[in-house]
Amino acid sequence: MAAAGGKAGLVASFGEMLIDFVPTEAGVSLADAPGFLKKAGGAPANVAIAVKRLGGCSAFIGKLGDDEFGRMLAGILRENGVDDQGVRFDGNARTALAFVTLRADGEREFMFYRNPSADMLLTPDELDLPLLHQGKLVDSEFRLMCPCRGSALDAFVGLRVSHACGKDAAAGSLYVRTGLWVGRRRTGRTRCSFPFPAKIFHYGSISLISEPCRSAHLRAMAVAKKAGALLSFDPNLRLPLWPSPDDARKMIFSIWEESEIIKVSDVELEFLTGDGSLEDKVALSLWHKDLKLLVVTLGDKGCKYYTKHCRGAVKSVKVTAVDTTGAGDAFVGALLKQISQDDSLLKDEKRLRKALAFANVCGAVTATKKGAIPSLPTEDQVLELLRGFEDSS
Repeated sequence: MAAAGGKAGLVASFGEMLIDFVPTEAGVSLADAPGFLKKAGGAPANVAIAVKRLGGCSAFIGKLGDDEFGRMLAGILRENGVDDQGVRFDGNARTALAFVTLRADGEREFMFYRNPSADMLLTPDELDLPLLHQGKLVDSEFRLMCPCRGSALDAFVGLRVSHACGKDAAAGSLYVRTGLWVGRRRTGRTRCSFPFPAKIFHYGSISLISEPCRSAHLRAMAVAKKAGALLSFDPNLRLPLWPSPDDARKMIFSIWEESEIIKVSDVELEFLTGDGSLEDKVALSLWHKDLKLLVVTLGDKGCKYYTKHCRGAVKSVKVTAVDTTGAGDAFVGALLKQISQDDSLLKDEKRLRKALAFANVCGAVTATKKGAIPSLPTEDQVLELLRGFEDSS
């Protein structure tokens, strides 16, 4: 079951969002596909939507083309409840496209169109830095009533609000979009600011491939880290996008020791270490002193985990895979949602194992349908499948 705890903190996800074209027929190469279905994708965006669909709070930061696909993708973020105030649009570059298929031999095949695409052109100056640290100062149009006279805040949830009378509204009194607002009553209205709302700042490696997005990525990481957010990294290796494997390895390791939660696949572990044995010593060769959790996903076999206090493995459920695109993102989103709700589970192996079992099921469910975002499950769907798995264990 999902981790226990309070209201989930915000997960801010940085990077690419694009259009995935998935073959209408399974198990064929891209060249042999008779047609394609258009699906929204991009690992960081998938993670943001996964978090929200599971009942968490998320925001996406990135750049889209000012074209029909870009506007469609921004609309999908909003439709799924993901905050999009960090999204920018480029009138001179197109939204990225990717053709992806699961071949008959089980291997995924990718073909990307981004030369350059809008996501590659996000600059440090375009970052919504208030979203990343200090918050925005806003004149609220909401009239606040003091607790001594009743409450006009029933429609909102969030943090404590101070009033001119000196009394406090109950915790959970005000929430506005992604910001957790703390305000003081002033002439019948409230002038509010919210601190850095994200408990976790998540990113991949694709945004490190080229400038100016690389500088925007590094700037966002630095701001988030200074503000106290947990830094989460899923390399999401896509070698066809990199100039060379050595470039990919170099850039992934350039931010490795900044990251506090890292998820890699078994394939990525071998790529980074040169060892495909999956022994604990191989994974632990990637450990660094500030790392809080390292997870190695093993496809339908589940995952292995490593913390400063424990290590182990958690099995997954068996499903019939139709399209594995987005399964890893669903896993990450599920895990981050639970950590954002209560990060003390990183020091409690029993609760961490439950969180990882929940994440495994999220990944498995996502693989049973075509397209990443349409396949992301709700919490109720995951818990139902997880109960059946526990009963049969």
